[in-house]
Amino acid sequence: MSPTTSTDEEDKDTFKILVATDIHLGYLEKDAVRGNDTFVTFDEILKLAQDNEVDFILLGGDLFHENKPSRKTLHTCIELLRKYCMGDRPVQFEILSDQAVNFGFSKFPWVNYQDGNLNISIPVFSIHGNHDDPTGADALCALDILSCGGLLNHFGRSPSVEKIDVSPVLLQKGNSKIALYGLGSIPDERLYRMFVNKQVTMLRPKEDEDSWFNLFVIHQNRSKHGATNYIPEQFLDDFIDLVIWGHEHECRIAPTRNEQQLFYVSQPGSTVVTSLSPGEAVKKHVGLLLIKGKKMNLQKIPLQTVRPFYIEDVVLADHPNIFNPDNPKVTQAVQAFCMEKVETMLDHAERARLGNPRQPEKPLIRLRVDYSGGFEPFSIVRFSQKYMDRIANPKDVIHFFRHREQKEKNEEINFGKLVQKPASEGATLRVEDLVKQYFQTAEKKMQLSLLTERGMGEAVQEFVDKEEKDAIEELVKFQLEKTQWFLKERHIDAEEGKIDEEVRLFRESRKKNTEEEDEEVREAITRARSQRSQGAEQDAIMSDDDLMDVAHDSDEDLFSASSRGRGRGRGRARGGRGQNPPARGAPRRGRGMTGEEQSSSSRTYNPVSTSTKNMSIMDAFKSSRKQPSRNIPAKSYSEAIEDDDSDLEEVSFTPPSTANQRFSSPAVSSKRSFQSQAARRAETLSDEDEFDPFKGTSASRRNRR
Repeated sequence: MSPTTSTDEEDKDTFKILVATDIHLGYLEKDAVRGNDTFVTFDEILKLAQDNEVDFILLGGDLFHENKPSRKTLHTCIELLRKYCMGDRPVQFEILSDQAVNFGFSKFPWVNYQDGNLNISIPVFSIHGNHDDPTGADALCALDILSCGGLLNHFGRSPSVEKIDVSPVLLQKGNSKIALYGLGSIPDERLYRMFVNKQVTMLRPKEDEDSWFNLFVIHQNRSKHGATNYIPEQFLDDFIDLVIWGHEHECRIAPTRNEQQLFYVSQPGSTVVTSLSPGEAVKKHVGLLLIKGKKMNLQKIPLQTVRPFYIEDVVLADHPNIFNPDNPKVTQAVQAFCMEKVETMLDHAERARLGNPRQPEKPLIRLRVDYSGGFEPFSIVRFSQKYMDRIANPKDVIHFFRHREQKEKNEEINFGKLVQKPASEGATLRVEDLVKQYFQTAEKKMQLSLLTERGMGEAVQEFVDKEEKDAIEELVKFQLEKTQWFLKERHIDAEEGKIDEEVRLFRESRKKNTEEEDEEVREAITRARSQRSQGAEQDAIMSDDDLMDVAHDSDEDLFSASSRGRGRGRGRARGGRGQNPPARGAPRRGRGMTGEEQSSSSRTYNPVSTSTKNMSIMDAFKSSRKQPSRNIPAKSYSEAIEDDDSDLEEVSFTPPSTANQRFSSPAVSSKRSFQSQAARRAETLSDEDEFDPFKGTSASRRNRR
């Protein structure tokens, strides 16, 4: 057998998979220097997949940086996927599992390369991350748009938040079989609790369980950020062969063995620098995963188009020979020292770029300066101006921080229990933690009486991250209704002390039952989403004519509130210079009408509610513009436009009770000043009136008068 034939036989049984995570398309897309970094790197990744003739691309979440990516980001992503992933090259593997289960959320529940209307050469399989997870009333995400367009296969979505059954996508190529498991991003604390309560099940194939290579893709915290704010590797099943771990940005793509569970974990990391931390300074890679039978091999492929990033820490107190806090010129010495450090990092970046012309010119530089010990920081703005043309991030090239000094106490301190906290760890605080911390330290009168800190924290998190504006309000309403029902069932006497005690006991019982509390938050969010969707449907019912009437009427209000009756009298007296006469029947104010005429010839809009809280913007504006009536006859005002608008239809957004009051007192002083201005300008405007195209129309109206 020739070597070529042997190689062909091996290729028939070998899966070639390109693995990448956390691409973050659209990150800093409005930045003049770094705006295209994510798109250039994504282009390189797809080009690597095409050049290596992979069977498919596997993405571990966070393809997009924003939950609602911009049109430019979506357009560029679709353009690149269509450029590299469509073609005539046949797909060499087949799917054996029930695709209606694997892709049940899609309107087209089958893999894209089996669609007769599409011509796919490189299928893309992806789970969602915490940046591009499903939200809204329909629980859609940006990946669903790509999936509906046939460019990507979105899998790993869980239909339930109470119990998760992870069903694998079963793939076969020759004699090699892969069970591809995926689990999209879920809040870490919730998933942690579900693992503890045995609510996560990994389904396995019924036939030949030991012949499948089990590949699991997950997007969660791997490093410990809190007691339950991460997923320990020990939670995962031991039958898994390889775990592709997304969400962590530090590139640790080389598989590491978990000695307890006996599987391997690969952490590809991000393909773009999104935070100026030490983990992001590691060289960025993607992986070429080869699987044959139960054996695997992961080859690291360095990315050439990633913007280089250099970071260094400086502790001024470690250089007592150079810096003396008592020296009046110590600040200038510190600044000169920092400039020397930045220049050194720029030299490293320039040398690295000589061997890679595809690398961006301007690097990312970060110098973290610890000025503890009596030092003072210098001006960062002046320092950054020296590197505007040489560094991609000149505004934050320097970061000053200072360790908090321990106060002296008489009691002894156990230094063995003190753990040094990294400077970058402060950036991992979440909204839920801040809410919980606030209520723990708040005064007694500011404590929650019905809601729990956990429920309020999750509602605020939904409000901040997912723009669920009604989540907090609906949670309060839901819990209030539930508490009232509880008190009625208990037949509590109408005594304030007993009611407070029962409410406190009820709240404590809910705090212990975390599953019930999570169900309340989900119910509140569901209500908020349904309320938002109903509001959107009601807004869509409004016709275009009504919207035009509202817009025109609001403009008239703004004009008439400042000068009642100014423009009409002048425009008609001079032939209506520079104004197009509106069509007959167009909405207009009849300022010369009486109260009876207004009520008979106008369409009056009655607000749904008259309360101050639900008052419309137009009503609030009008009420603030009301002027006290004056006992001055308005005869001259009405005569100026007596027949001009009497036959025209009027739209009024003021309730009938306030309509007469609104037009009962014209601004006479404004009229007099306006007439004096018109008299002074009569001579200069007489020549222009000869060329007025609407002169005939105005003349006919004067004849009617």
